Amino acid sequence: MSVVVPAIAAGSSLACIRSLGRKRIPVIGAGESPDSPAFASKYVTERASLPAPNEDLDGYRDGLLSLAERPDVETIVPLREPESYVLSENRAAFAEHVATPWPDAETMASARDRSRLFRRAEEVGVPTPKTALLTEWDDWDDETVVKSRYTVCVEDGKTAYPGVRFLSEEPDADRIADEMGHVPIAQECIPDGTEYGFFALFDHGEPVVTFQHRRIRSYTYSGGASVFRESVSKQKLREHGVRLLSALDWHGPAMVEFRRDPRDQRFKLLEVNPRFWGSLQLAVHAGVDFPYRYYQLANGVRNPDYGYTVGTGSHILRGELVYLVSLLRDDYEHVERPSVPLEVARVLRSLLTDPNFDYLSTDDPDPFRRDVSNLVSEFAPSGAKPVRRAVSAALGK
Repeated sequence: MSVVVPAIAAGSSLACIRSLGRKRIPVIGAGESPDSPAFASKYVTERASLPAPNEDLDGYRDGLLSLAERPDVETIVPLREPESYVLSENRAAFAEHVATPWPDAETMASARDRSRLFRRAEEVGVPTPKTALLTEWDDWDDETVVKSRYTVCVEDGKTAYPGVRFLSEEPDADRIADEMGHVPIAQECIPDGTEYGFFALFDHGEPVVTFQHRRIRSYTYSGGASVFRESVSKQKLREHGVRLLSALDWHGPAMVEFRRDPRDQRFKLLEVNPRFWGSLQLAVHAGVDFPYRYYQLANGVRNPDYGYTVGTGSHILRGELVYLVSLLRDDYEHVERPSVPLEVARVLRSLLTDPNFDYLSTDDPDPFRRDVSNLVSEFAPSGAKPVRRAVSAALGK
């Protein structure tokens, strides 16, 4: 029996494909871009082309449902917001054909709608930043974060991500709401806090297996997705994550993101990602094979949580390079630029002390080659084919 894994650029895709493939579970890679590193993995037994969900969400749904209808397909793995939305909104239709270890539409909405999420967190005693709808926000004395109310916005069969804004004075709320297509939320900005993630697989409100990490570096010095992180174990972090997901009666995978507030040392909720997460490979390196545990849950199997190795680190090599470029190129008013020589030394030192990688693998090298080739094409779009050929030759293919 096969598992459908979205073949996307995120490291979570490759982590799932390799995890399942190494256990001899056939993997159908499904995605819109033939250049995705995930498609290059030797563990992909079949490749399926789907429409891009940000352009044709209904077509993407129909493509996934068509795969689910096949008698050899057992389940589908949610890796990004469009899958989470489509799978939850159409859970009954998918359940006719495959196992559905993911939330229904109402449960998904409780995490996807950040206004609802933060109210629920406050009700169950999970610390949060001060949060309100932008039209109700009245505290402009300090820097304020304005972000979409929803983890993904769906309109006219397309998905959109309105982004985040850092504001130090009261804006035209109506104009921002018009630009975003809805009234966003406003939050106090937690100054210089370290970000932590609580990761879990839940079975109808009960934790099956959990994991935690601390973000060390992101794609830019301002933040964003992590490129280097390490496994940690914080009792309070686990308590908050379990309490919140249990209150939501969560089912399936989720990441609960927190920032440690240096003013009171408390973990403050940032958001819930209702799916598997980009840094999934770190958990596998540390001993928590989430993709296989997901496969087991789809088959009704719940094994004990055996824990993991604290202090394990993992890198995205491309991301480390982009981070260093960010130090030289980018300028953010709300974040002080770190010392370039010091950060270069830190990157090099961590590569030596934590030689674990999301893409680079000796037994499955082609995805890393594809990732490097894509990076070269991104930074050298004109005449990219000769450059890509030269890079491929240098990498041994």
